[in-house]
Amino acid sequence: MGILYVVPTPVGNLEDITMRALRILREADFVLAEDTRTSGKLMKHFDIQVPMYSHHKFNEHKTVGALVERIRDSEHHVALVSDAGTPAISDPGFLLVRECVKNDIQVQCLPGATAFVPALVSSALPSDRFIFEGFLPQKKGRQTRLNFLKDEQRTIIFYESPYRVLKTLTQLSEVFGNDRQAAAVREISKIHEECVRGTLEELIAHFKTNEPRGEFVLLVGGADEEKKSE
Repeated sequence: MGILYVVPTPVGNLEDITMRALRILREADFVLAEDTRTSGKLMKHFDIQVPMYSHHKFNEHKTVGALVERIRDSEHHVALVSDAGTPAISDPGFLLVRECVKNDIQVQCLPGATAFVPALVSSALPSDRFIFEGFLPQKKGRQTRLNFLKDEQRTIIFYESPYRVLKTLTQLSEVFGNDRQAAAVREISKIHEECVRGTLEELIAHFKTNEPRGEFVLLVGGADEEKKSE
């Protein structure tokens, strides 16, 4: 029976990849990639020549069964990667991992890059207790989710695209209050990495005059942090 390796890849600087991740990618019988063009650049950079196949949110429901059978009925070692970071964390991968486990296939997830961890630490918001929300629903359920989180005591972490940063910060401010402590971290591990800290009102003002660029991690202090900062 084969093995599924879940392999984190850099969210920015290619030097962030681990030696073990490189070894697994080189030794894999094939690699499942969210986007073979994106992962192809990584593979080319490290001179890794292994067959790659697409495995993304648009085809994973259709292909997961055949993939599980292929891994189960062979001795193939398969590496799963996403465009950046750890697969299954706001990326495809969960379905394949779950089905492999159901079929008694060994799954090993390598430690490695995940965008929200460095963002949390650099935000200077409490990192001993936190919750990860990933991407908010774009439409249906968005307001309900924000209202649910209003009184959350722990630091809250969101992922967001640059095109919705201002909208999301404004909605957070409307629900949580202008004075809630927050941080916006962008381009993690890249040349233009930046962490903007302050109240939600201050972050909104900043990005009204500075166009949001790059992928963002938004962090909001827990409800009790507002009281501590007074």
